[in-house]
Amino acid sequence: MPPSRRIFLEASVGLGSLGAAYASPVPAAVAAAFEPAYLKLHRSGELRRRADALWALLDTCRLCPRECGADRAHGESGFCGASRDVEVSAHHPHFGEERSLVGRGGSGTIFLTNCNLRCVFCINWEVSQGGQGWPRKVEDLSEMMLDLQRRGCHNVNVVTPTHYSPHVLRALDVAAGRGLRLPVVYNTCGWERLEVLKLLDGVVDIYLPDFKYWDGKNAARYSSGAETYPQVTREAILEMHRQVGVAHPAPDGLMHRGLMIRHLVMPNDVGGTREILGWIARSLPKDTYVNVMSQYRPTFRAFDFPEIARPITRREYDEAVAFARGLGLTNLDIQGWRS
Repeated sequence: MPPSRRIFLEASVGLGSLGAAYASPVPAAVAAAFEPAYLKLHRSGELRRRADALWALLDTCRLCPRECGADRAHGESGFCGASRDVEVSAHHPHFGEERSLVGRGGSGTIFLTNCNLRCVFCINWEVSQGGQGWPRKVEDLSEMMLDLQRRGCHNVNVVTPTHYSPHVLRALDVAAGRGLRLPVVYNTCGWERLEVLKLLDGVVDIYLPDFKYWDGKNAARYSSGAETYPQVTREAILEMHRQVGVAHPAPDGLMHRGLMIRHLVMPNDVGGTREILGWIARSLPKDTYVNVMSQYRPTFRAFDFPEIARPITRREYDEAVAFARGLGLTNLDIQGWRS
C-alpha cells in the first residue's frame, strides 16, 4: 500500500443509502467529453469474461508475484491476508491524492483491506496488515463505485487492488451496467504479474503504481521478502505504459487516462532514487508523469531498522528533484517540503 497519506477511516462502510437500485448521474463534464475504457468491454461481455479469468486464479492463488497458492476460492487466506470475500476499510471522496485526480470533487477512493507487499514502514498498516475492514460482496463494491459517482468524485480509485482484482472487475461490470462512467484508477504498489495486467488491458484508465526499490535485497528487507520487486515492477510499468500511454491532464486539469508513477524518497537512499529515475528517463518518454514524493515518515515497524528510522531531510528530497530534472524528465510532480 502506498505510504503516501493517512487514511481517514469512516466510522462505518455500511451501505445505507447506497442500496437504491437506480442509475447514477454522471458529472456533465465527464459525460460529454470522456468514455472510460471498460465500457466497450462491458457491452461486449468481455469484461465479465476477464473477471472470470481472474477469479479462476483464486483456487491456488496466483494473483500477485508471490503466487502463494492459497485456496482463496474456498476460504483459505493468502499471504496477503485476503480470503474469498473482498474486504473494504472505507470509501469516500479523498483529497490527499495528486491534484489532477482530486479536482474539486475529490478522488473516489475505495480503500481495500490487506496487502501483498506488507512493507515495514506502511503508514496505513492498520488496513494493509492489521485487517481493519469489513467483508463485502461484489454487489456492495459496485454500489460503492456508483455512490462515489453520485457524490461528484472524478474517478473510482481502487487502493491496493492486486489481491482483489477479480472482485474489482466483477463489481465494475455490474456498475457499468447501472450507469458508472468514471475513469478507473488502479492504485498499486507496482509489484504486478504480467498475466494479470494483460487481463486489465482495456479495463483500467489510469495506472498509479509505486516504484519503491531498485535493489532486490532492500525490497526483501523492508517488504516481507519481495526480492523480485525491482525486476517485476519494471516489467509491470512498461506494460502499464503500453496499455494507457503518457498521462496528461485534460483541459479542465483532470486526469482521465495514462500512467502516473510514484516514487517515495527514503532516508539513506534505500529506495535507489537515482537508479529508478534514471531507468524511467531511459525506458519511457521524457514526459512520463512522475510524482517525486516527500512524505516518508517512520511508522509501524520502521523503528526496528535504524537506516529508515528517521524522516528524510530537505537535502535528500531536493537532490532527488534536481537529479530528475537533470535527466530531462519534464512531467514531474514536485511536492512542497513537509517538515
